[in-house]
Parts: sequence; C-alpha cells; structure tokens
Amino acid sequence: MDSRKEVVITGLGALSPLGIGKTALWQGLEAARSPVRVIDWLADTPTPVRIGAEIPQFNAKEYVRPRKALKVMSLEIQHGYVAAVLAREDAGLDPATVDPDRLGVVFGADMLYCHPEELSPVYRQCMDGGEFDFAKFGPAAMKELFPLWMLLYLPNMVACHIGISVDGRGPTNTITLGEVSGLLSVIEAAEVIRRGHADVMLAGGVGNRLSPTPMVYRGEWHLSRRNDDPTGAVRPFDADRDGTVRGQAAAAFVLESREHAERRGATILAQIRGMASRFGRPADQVITSDQAIAQSIEGTLHASGLDPSHVGGVIAHGMATRQHDRLEAAAIRSVLGDVPVTAPKSFYGTSGAASSAIDLAVALMALNHRKLPVTLNYRTPDPECPIEVVHQTARTFESQRVLTLSQSTSGQAAALLLEGFSC
Repeated sequence: MDSRKEVVITGLGALSPLGIGKTALWQGLEAARSPVRVIDWLADTPTPVRIGAEIPQFNAKEYVRPRKALKVMSLEIQHGYVAAVLAREDAGLDPATVDPDRLGVVFGADMLYCHPEELSPVYRQCMDGGEFDFAKFGPAAMKELFPLWMLLYLPNMVACHIGISVDGRGPTNTITLGEVSGLLSVIEAAEVIRRGHADVMLAGGVGNRLSPTPMVYRGEWHLSRRNDDPTGAVRPFDADRDGTVRGQAAAAFVLESREHAERRGATILAQIRGMASRFGRPADQVITSDQAIAQSIEGTLHASGLDPSHVGGVIAHGMATRQHDRLEAAAIRSVLGDVPVTAPKSFYGTSGAASSAIDLAVALMALNHRKLPVTLNYRTPDPECPIEVVHQTARTFESQRVLTLSQSTSGQAAALLLEGFSC
C-alpha cells in the first residue's frame, strides 16, 4: 500500500466516568472498578432509574482557551473540546506546524438539549390564565434568553470550536447518528486522509445521557433497574442482563497519514487497517440488524485483506439489553468464531455519540498493552450469546490486531480494525 494512503493514530484523549485522560481510563479498566453509582440529583426522585456514570472532577477552565469561549459551550461541547486538547497533547502535535488547509475535524455528537431551568423564564412569560400562549413564545425567548443561546446547543459546534482552536481550515464535519457517531467520525476522518484531502484530522465523539431533557426524550426501555446494585447493574451478554445505564464520555483521536506522522517524528500508536459501515433496517421490536453487524465485520476484513484468524480480540458494542446482545453475539460468532470478546460498556454504560469513540479508545489501549480488559458482571453465560466473553481476569493476546464494533438503534453498524504499527 502507498504510504501516503496509510492512516495512523498518533494521539488519544479520553474523558470517561473512570477519570480524565487515557491513563485514568486504562487504570480503571485494569482494576475492574465500576464507576456506576446513584446520581445525587436523582437519589430522592420517584424515577425508576436513579443510577448512572458521570465524568468525575471535570474543570473545563483548565483546558479551554480563551476562557471566554466557555460562554458559548454547553457541557457536551466542553467535554469534546477537552478530549481534543488531550489528544493533541498526547500526539505532541503543534497545530502551528501543520498546513491549516490540510488540517480538519470530524466529530460525532448527539442532538444537544438545554436544561429545563434555562427555558423556565420563557415558559412563564407565555402563560396566560393557566394556558400556554404559543404566540408569546418568540418575543419571550428574545427577551429572556442569552442572545447566543443557540450556539450552546448546536451539535456541529463541537467540531467548530475544535477547528477554530487549531486553525483547521480543511474538511470539517459533524455526524449525528446515535451511538455509532463517534466511530463513523473516525472512519470519515480516515477516508478524508486517504482521499488526499488532509494530512491531519482530529476525530472522535462526545455524549451526555445524564441530562434531564434527553432523559425524558429517550425514555428508559434500555436501562437496568438495579438501583440497589449500581456497580453490578450493567451485564453485557450475561443471562441476567436487564439493560445499560446512562453515562457521559468523550474521546478524540489525532489521525495522520503515515507519511506526515513519520516526517514529524510522531509516535504511532496504531494503524487503521480496515473499516466498514453497513445499514440494516431493524425489524419490529428489534433495535438493530444482526445481518448489518455481520456485514460490517466482513467489510472490514475485506478492506484489510485479512481473514478472521488475524483478529486477536473484539471490543463489542455490548449494550446489555436482551435483544441487542443476542443479535450482536450471533453476528460475531458467525464471522469470527471463538474470538475473545469484551464489552467495556459494563464499566460506563451508554453515553450516546461518545459510546463508540470511548470504546475505540479502549481498543487502542488494549492493542498497545496486548491485553483485553474484563467484562464486568459477567457471571452466567447465556446460550443465546455463544461467544467467548472475557471475564474474571484480563486476557493477554499475541495478535497485533483488535476489532471494535458499534451499532445504533436505527440500524447503522460500523466496525474498525486497528493494527499494531510494528506489523
């Protein structure tokens, strides 16, 4: 393969419920420590699900420059921005040394929702005799809301702020396709480089499911009800699984052409060997397509020129719901056989568009350490999930390739194969 077309990863920045930075993430995985707990502001409410996984000790002021930019950054934008800062630092990348026309950003994000308290003054202005007067909403919003309020909640503003911070004038885009968004953003960023349209791309995903408005909007059908056992709540592929938990996360990656990375003397963490995305329309009452998942794996292997025996391990989507895990397990088994599988969402639940990005971060670190972390809370094998789940102790492996998977509830499926650069 022409070295100019090879895409490598040179930097990783991660914010997760296990801590700030990639070291905190890996140490939490190695310690098999669950950060899931009862959320303070939900503890005394009648809501059926009061547990989740929050990013701890986050202070955007330590990273955001200029600080006045915080005025137009929601929490999700802050998380994504900081992940990108950490990725740049990890890569030793000085944006001033990169041609700005060859530097771009692709980021995955959910629709961003404001807190109900922000709109309560507007609602009060619209009440007339106990009825809501829609005709008053426009004038009331103009009067009560911060003039730049909309900029706080546009999904594309994550990529915009990152691009502005590095003076990136190359291709910039935002992908909003649920939990697969982060991985699709990395795939698109890699394709931008392969097409010759950029030398360096910042890519990743950010999400926050622990916010009141999306909590109401998205419902609780996919969540565990184990309020009395937070750390044991998420049980991917286990026979007793009953759902995931809401979480927060962000992960960003520095992608470069191999030629560019070697020219500047960067440490290469991994090569993107293959990638693919597919779509399968979910059937009634089913949130994903096992055919699409299998085809995403097959497409990735085909793109890499490798066969299933070359895959050392799989970082599964592992939502811990009854239906989804069964379908994903069947797809993995049908294509890859007895490959070891781990599901890091057992640690931090679902964070929407960040989920696949933080899972990719785990895949990258697992590859660098040649070790697959355990799947927490896996105790009772499910005959409907006939895969080799890594549990109790981490699994070392000799192969220099790890596959990561992601799917959305609307049918998208994506896979990406990382390869150690020494291959």
